[in-house]
Order: sequence, then structure tokens, then C-alpha cells
Amino acid sequence: MEILDHNRRAWDRAVGESEWTIPVGPEAVAAARRGEWQIVLTPTKPVPRTWFPQALNGVRVLCLASGGGQQGPILAAAGAAVTVFDNSPRQLAQDRMVAERDGLTIVTEQGDMADLTRFADDSFDLIVHPVSNLFVPHVRPVWREAFRVLRAGGDLLAGFCNPVMYLFDMALADEGVLEVRHKLPYSDLTHLTPAERQRYMDDLQPLEFGHSLEDQIGGQLDAGFVLTGFYEDVWPGQALSEYMPHYIATRARKL
Repeated sequence: MEILDHNRRAWDRAVGESEWTIPVGPEAVAAARRGEWQIVLTPTKPVPRTWFPQALNGVRVLCLASGGGQQGPILAAAGAAVTVFDNSPRQLAQDRMVAERDGLTIVTEQGDMADLTRFADDSFDLIVHPVSNLFVPHVRPVWREAFRVLRAGGDLLAGFCNPVMYLFDMALADEGVLEVRHKLPYSDLTHLTPAERQRYMDDLQPLEFGHSLEDQIGGQLDAGFVLTGFYEDVWPGQALSEYMPHYIATRARKL
């Protein structure tokens, strides 16, 4: 709970500062109502439209750990019945603001992405889960809960980090220097020095966890999903992006 509470406060503070907290404008919502829309799971690459149902009208969508007024309003404007679930009240407020501004219906729910017990089995047709599970210490419960609340035939669209990015000293990487420092899998709780970790806490920086690919991809398979789509992406300006894509998106189906 300490991690959950800290990261809640960190993301509340980040609203208006991080690009992942800036809601879409009215023009994007109007375009989505005309059928002209796209969303991202990773920093730059749009999700292929073939990953979505041909029509979104009435499709029950869970935007999982996806507050900020970005994916949820676009999908709602395209016709989906959208629930946005996030740990940050201020991120959820961004979705409500867009909904009120543009006349959309969006349900918002605050909670831990690894605990969806408030939702019944088979509650959703589609789950949209942008890069966010780096903020929880264990990712396999996220996949298990996603599988449970999806109906048979539903899809989980997920973005996440390649753990290779956590090999390097973070402060140096921000300066463009890639120096191997950490063993994987990574945790801010165990890999940072006490002084570094305290600075993160004092500065209200979210705590991060670099999950293994065995847990990110193997965990989806072990939860019961079948992978039906995969792509990689970069974040321009990050040092590692000069050498390799280090963000991943998957489409996984519950058969």
C-alpha cells in the first residue's frame, strides 16, 4: 500500500506536467465521432485499427491504468461504453473534464490495476492498457485480473517497457550516457541507494519496476491469453532509442 499511495501522490502531482496527463482537445473528440481516430499504447506508434473491433458502438472498454483524458475520451467518442480505471484521482479528473466538456459518457474508477475485484467476470469486451505497469511491483496479477474481467473472445491491448532500459544508470541516461549499472529484473526499492530512493520519495517521483519479459509476455500466456499481435516503439530523445526500440505493445485474446 505504501507504493500504491506514493505513486498515487506522484501522478497527482504530475498532472499538467507530464505529457501523459494532457487531455485530448475538442477537435480530436469531434474527429473520433466521425470515425477518424487513433490512440497509443506506447510513446509514439498508433495502435493498428485492425487490433480493434470493426465498430466500437456499444463495445464495453476498460481503460486500465489509463487516466489522463487521452484514450478514454477518444474511444467513447467513437461509440464505446468506456470505464477508465486509474490510481490517480487527478488523472481521472482529466477524463471527467473532457467528458463534461464534450458531452461524453465515461465511468471513472479509482484503484489498484492489480485488483479489479469490483468488476464481475466477463465485464468487458476490450481492455486498453497503455505503458503503466512499471508502477506496480508485480505484473502477473494485472494479467490475471485482466483475463478474468474480459469476456471470451475479448482482447487485451497492452503497452509496456522492455526491461533492458533498466540496465543503465538512470541519471546518466537522462544525460545521454548509457552506463550499465543494474541487474534485471529491476526495482527502485532494491536497486537504488537509500539516498537515491529517499530523493525519489521526497521529490514525489513515481517508483518504478522493470519487469522481466518472462513476466510481461509469459505472464499473459500463463494467465490464459493467446498473443495475436506485437510491435515495438521508441521514445525519441531517450538515449536507448538511438540503438533499439525499448517499448512493446501486444494484443492478447481470451479464447
